[in-house]
Amino acid sequence: MPLPPIDVERLTTEERLDLIERLWDSLGARASTIPLTSPQRDELNRRVDDLDRDGPTGTAWDEAVRRIRSSQ
Repeated sequence: MPLPPIDVERLTTEERLDLIERLWDSLGARASTIPLTSPQRDELNRRVDDLDRDGPTGTAWDEAVRRIRSSQ
């Protein structure tokens, strides 16, 4: 069933942002149905390989917050 047309120009900024959020959320609910391009799949595989080889890297959230707060 076709959706009624939306006159985006008549929407307020808040209404446009709400529309974007609703669209984004609807995609996220079905993320497994969104096809990946070959370059995207290659990059994800590369990152998984890096994680398998090197283990997790970075800083835990609690540690990052502690550092930020201690430098103020």
